Amino acid sequence: MIEIHDITKTFGQQHAVDHVSFRVAKGEIVGLLGPNGAGKSTLMKILTCYIPPTTGEARVCGHSIYDESLEVRRHIGYLPEHNPLYPDMYVREYLRFAAGLGGVKDVSGRADEMIELTGLTPEAHKRIGQLSKGYRQRVGLAQALIHDPEVLILDEPTTGLDPNQLEFIRSVIRRAGQDKAVLLSTHIMQEVAAMCSRAVIIHHGRIVADEAVSNQTASQLTDRFHKLTEN
Repeated sequence: MIEIHDITKTFGQQHAVDHVSFRVAKGEIVGLLGPNGAGKSTLMKILTCYIPPTTGEARVCGHSIYDESLEVRRHIGYLPEHNPLYPDMYVREYLRFAAGLGGVKDVSGRADEMIELTGLTPEAHKRIGQLSKGYRQRVGLAQALIHDPEVLILDEPTTGLDPNQLEFIRSVIRRAGQDKAVLLSTHIMQEVAAMCSRAVIIHHGRIVADEAVSNQTASQLTDRFHKLTEN
């Protein structure tokens, strides 16, 4: 589903992403971990065709980010780190708008389905600008899922959620990961332990670990993370 081959991105003399290669298959939820500035968001922007790499190649569902960028975008649901929403639009109105952009046939029905799936029903009558940060994050997740993409790329998807909301959103992502390829970034090791099948740790733009998460606790993952990123 996602194939990354020797991707490098430089800004001047800085290597934000440095010869990165890995794959994410259908049915996998892969956690992309790393300190601030490690290159996680840059890599996600490359995969979603927001910025080009300096060198290397990536494919999403077999489509090249260079020659088939529109096809890549059609197959991706993307929740960026800074969730861009229209604050003057109502929740249901915005999701219908997003469904229309995504080519969904039953725009109203799909919007209502996503409102229920992401727990937005109590807030669906409000303008997005009136929502708490946690509910705005839910709107962003609903938007990423609304066209039923084969690939989900989620940059800090649980940011702003309170403890009561976390398990609900985890379950939504886990359910989506059963038949999609999911790449998500997070700083919260409990999220990795709860949702991910693999962890890819990136440091100074390079992959320093790519390993299974199964049978590892959040504490063990934290210790492993610190050992690999302490320099």
